[in-house]
Order: sequence, then structure tokens, then C-alpha cells
Amino acid sequence: MSSRTRSSILVAGSANLDFVVRAPHVPAPGETVLGGEFRTFPGGKGANQAAACARAGGAATRMLLALGEDAFAEPIEDSLRSAGVELDIRRQREQPTGTAFICVSDRGENAITVAPGANSALRPQDLPSLDGVGHLLLQLETPLASVAAYARAARAAGVRVVLNAAPAQALPAELLADVDVLIVNEGELAALAGAEAAIEANLARIGVPWVIVTLGERGCLARIGTEMLEQPAFPVEVVDTTGAGDTFCGALVAALARGAEVPCALREACAASALACTRLGAQASIPRREEVEAFLGQAGIDEDR
Repeated sequence: MSSRTRSSILVAGSANLDFVVRAPHVPAPGETVLGGEFRTFPGGKGANQAAACARAGGAATRMLLALGEDAFAEPIEDSLRSAGVELDIRRQREQPTGTAFICVSDRGENAITVAPGANSALRPQDLPSLDGVGHLLLQLETPLASVAAYARAARAAGVRVVLNAAPAQALPAELLADVDVLIVNEGELAALAGAEAAIEANLARIGVPWVIVTLGERGCLARIGTEMLEQPAFPVEVVDTTGAGDTFCGALVAALARGAEVPCALREACAASALACTRLGAQASIPRREEVEAFLGQAGIDEDR
């Protein structure tokens, strides 16, 4: 075994530079809206989740990512290293760093268009050693063949595989068979279940040991084996929901990696996600563990219960 403990986390996924503009509302098709403040932020589902894992603490976090040889890569690298993420970069000469164009409304809603760039060049053979890794966290912003290959390798190595099945798309049964924990939102759950049924019924249709569905301002619902667990959301004043789901995923995996019981992990993830909604940006909004602990303390919740 390497110097990394078996509790370490490997995140394999996307990294983008987000171009964010505030506007009164998200434009409808064909509509032009005069926006307000414009800023750039490091983002991408994989990078956001890696930053959330690292900031949640308790487990060393490493990320496999692909970046271009351009100026957009630098702020992404700086942000991840600042969060405490060890980087395993596959540099792409022929592809630019991934970008995302995000409009955030005054109500905190968003509309996102992603140009994958270098993310689309992440290959099955790029997976680094899994020595010491306890959890592999994946998403669907990189090629599906690579995601499936990473899950298969992790399953063979005895690593717990966590898949955030976003953005929504059809998934092969072979991939789902290698997943231990599936995290989805309501739309993604319905797409995978193939039915517009009640959430509990759709959770039961998915052949993955643990399935967790995030419900926005209603919190989350988890099927752990045959047991259903519900965690209400924490009310906050929403500024920007970008990255809130990624924060949930990263905080959840970090809690599980350090041995937290499932109810505690769900509670921490919902609290971290709520805090992320009170700030602008994706990685910039992700709270550290001490902030989550303080937030739970203010809510009168003992984190260890």
C-alpha cells in the first residue's frame, strides 16, 4: 500500500472555466436580456466535486482531469490546488480547456451551456493507480467509455464507485452494475428509471445498492439497500445555485470516506449544498468543513449524532 490511506478519494472528471453573467431572468429562446455583473470562475462538475471533497476534509483528494495548453487552465489549477486537491493532469495540445457559459438570474436560477474541449479527450487508459483509493467519484461530462472503464477498474480493485449521473443520459447496464452509490436529481432519476412514477418507486427501479436523489429546496431522499432515508433541506437566502449539486456530491463522499454514518453524511452534504447557494460561483462558493460545522451548530444540530 502507498502512503495514501485506503480512505483517499480519486475524482475523475471534467474541469471548465465558467463565464458567469448576472441577469434579471434567464433568457427564453430568441430573447436578449441585458445582463449585469460578469465574472469568471473555475468550474466543471469533476473539479467542483473534487474541491468539495477536499474542503470537506478527512480524506486526501486527488483528481484526474484534462486541460488545454492555454490561459484558461491556470485559474482551474490554482483553484484546485488551493482547495487541497492533488492533480493528475492530462495536457491536451489540440483541445482547449473546457468552458461553460452561465446565466444566473436574480432568483438564483441558472442556464448553462458547456463546451467540453479537453474534457472530451480523457481516455480509458488515463486512469492512474488506484493504490490507497477508497472511493472513486465520477460524473458524465467526460466520455462515457472512459467513465465505464474507470468504474470497471475500480470495482475490480475493491474501490467504492460513486457516480453522479449528470448531465442526464442513457447509461449501459454494465456501467450501473459497477456502481455502488448513484447520485441523481429528480429529472435524472426519472430518465434512468424510464418512468414518471413517484420518487420512491423510481428509486426502487434502479439496480444500484445505494441511490440518492437530490430534491433542491426539499433536501434529499436516499434508498440505502431497502431502507429509505430523508434529509430535509436547510433554508437559506439563495444567491446562485451553480455548483450546489456538485458540493452535495463532494461533501457526501468525503463524509463517507472518513467513516460517517449515512444519515450524518446526508446531513453534512445538504448543509454544504445550502451554504454553496448563498455565494456566487461554483468552486468559489464551496464551504470548508468548519463552516458546515458552524452552520449545523447554528441550526441546533450535533454533527456527530
